[in-house]
Amino acid sequence: MDKMKIPNNVLFEEVATVLQEGREAVILPTGKSMLPFIREDVDRVVLRKKDSYAVGDIVLAHFGGRYVLHRIVALDGDAVTLMGDGNLKGQEKGRTDEIVGTVSAIVRPDGRRRVPGKGRLWRALKPVRRYLLAIYRRLI
Repeated sequence: MDKMKIPNNVLFEEVATVLQEGREAVILPTGKSMLPFIREDVDRVVLRKKDSYAVGDIVLAHFGGRYVLHRIVALDGDAVTLMGDGNLKGQEKGRTDEIVGTVSAIVRPDGRRRVPGKGRLWRALKPVRRYLLAIYRRLI
C-alpha cells in the first residue's frame, strides 16, 4: 500500500470527529518530539477520547491553531501544560477542553501494543535528557 501524506490540520480534524463519536483512531506520528518512546514513521499510536486526564498522559491537543502530540507535565484545574519527551525545552499551555484524545497504546512495527507509562522517571531525568537523547540518536 502506498503512503499518502495528509496535512495535519485535515487529518487531525477527522481524528477529532472519530474520537468524539466514541471510536478510536490509529495514526502514524511524524516529528521527533516524542523520542525515545514514540518514533517518527515507525510506531503508530492508538488514540481514544477520555473524560479526565493526569500528569504523564500522552495526549493529542489543539493549542493555538496547531495540533501537538505531547505528554502532560502539569495540570492545574482546566489549565494544562504539555512537553514532548524528546524536547529539551519549550512547552505548550492550554486548557483540558483543547485536548482531542489520549494515547491508549503505542503499536510497534511488529504489531506489539504497549500501554504508555506516565514517564515519571523520564521527567525526573530532564536535567540530563540532552545527553540521553544524544546517545539514543547515535544508536538508532
